[in-house]
Amino acid sequence: MSLIPNLQRKLSLSPLRSQNRRAKSHKFVRGRTAEVSFIITRSDLLAPQKEQVDRLMPYLTQVLRDALGSSGENVRLGNVRCVSSKRGWWTKEVKEAIWERGGAGWMVGKVNVGKSNLFEVVFPKGRNHDVNIDRLRSAAGRTDARDTTLTANVIETPEVSLPHDSDFNVSPISSLSVGSDVDTNHKLRRLVSQPQDDVPLEEDDVGVLLPPAQTETAYPVMPIVSSLPGTTASPLRIPFGGGKGELIDLPGVARSNLEKQDLVMRSRVTPEQHTIKPGQSLLLGGLIRITPTTPDLIFLAFPFVPLDPHVTSTEKAIGIQTGERNTSLPVIAELSAGTTIASAGIFELKWDVTKQRAGPLTSPSAVKLKADRLPFVVYSADVLIEGVGWVEIVAQKRRSKQVPSEAQREVSTYSPVGSADEGVGNTGASDDLASAANTKESEFPTLEIFSPKGQFVAIRRPMNAWLLGGKKHVPESKQKQRPRQSMRSVKARRH
Repeated sequence: MSLIPNLQRKLSLSPLRSQNRRAKSHKFVRGRTAEVSFIITRSDLLAPQKEQVDRLMPYLTQVLRDALGSSGENVRLGNVRCVSSKRGWWTKEVKEAIWERGGAGWMVGKVNVGKSNLFEVVFPKGRNHDVNIDRLRSAAGRTDARDTTLTANVIETPEVSLPHDSDFNVSPISSLSVGSDVDTNHKLRRLVSQPQDDVPLEEDDVGVLLPPAQTETAYPVMPIVSSLPGTTASPLRIPFGGGKGELIDLPGVARSNLEKQDLVMRSRVTPEQHTIKPGQSLLLGGLIRITPTTPDLIFLAFPFVPLDPHVTSTEKAIGIQTGERNTSLPVIAELSAGTTIASAGIFELKWDVTKQRAGPLTSPSAVKLKADRLPFVVYSADVLIEGVGWVEIVAQKRRSKQVPSEAQREVSTYSPVGSADEGVGNTGASDDLASAANTKESEFPTLEIFSPKGQFVAIRRPMNAWLLGGKKHVPESKQKQRPRQSMRSVKARRH
């Protein structure tokens, strides 16, 4: 939910590279080229170890492709990086990429996603004197004679010739580079001949809207890192490499009014397993309510959120969430928030995780059964709470009768010409198949989520984070037994 959709179209950037092998890696749009990289920050919240997050990269790429929608079906997504500023995971590679590329690097994202913290870690400090002079001289020597002549003319005549009838004072402008072509001189004349308040901003004049860059130093002042939204009030430009490039930290894009300092997850949460039986609901801080709608089915919930979870009856949960019932539970919602509670929709657990959740039954070192042969199916999904975290929901259901394939349907509905009785019988068979198909569509476990204004929640394919770093059940054979009572006092009384 932190992804900004259609970023390339809104900023008029070059589209993402497609999977076509002839697709160009660089495209110029309106005289400039820009590469968009997707950086997943705070990866230490996903798993306790770096190797475990490495194995999650295919999953993260698929989730990003789902979030991009139809535009992400045919793109390569080879520019996805997963970093952790807190533990230093993969930040060195991002820093080297920023240094090698040069130019302007923009950090665009929503609030509280870790942009300022990442800015401080990946900024190439102490490299303002490490410019390769030989490489710059060789690049400058490859320019043609015409460009050299034009550059010499610009240096020899740095002044702009203005009309004699201009009745205003012109201050020297050091930031303008004067060229000898007609279009550049025309733009300069128009820029200088108009007052600064009336100068129209063009699409290429992006620097006019930015504050001036800081004086380049080896170790500049970094942006303030805070969990409060709006700490970065204006763009921050810090150059590096002796003019080789600059890194720009932009203010975060607002996403919802659930942003609160107490709701920000600062460290990884190791949740406990909560069992939701029929007629019960899961409350998260008295603000979010998850109610299963599939009858006679038990749900397991693993809340990866910095909120206090509580399982209670649905009737009590409704009273606590709306503020009509007094409770001793910690509730972070305001008193007026109870009137804004609405249903965010009914969601299906439509992802099959039987192979991951079956334990030794599907383990290659144990029974080695295939998941299709088991008499049950385990469905799961991750319920997202914007700016807070996610809740992993799991439900096990008995495997229903499989719907016949398309080939079997064609064979069963085929009837020879002139056989009326068989045609009537086949009609009943097709009706049975249609009812079986409807049962197949609705066989997924469902749940309903209630939140303020019915917003700020979504659902995604499960990450199985509980299997990566959740609390493991210790078998009874390995549990520490209660020590024997000391007999020293008993022996003392005997004597």
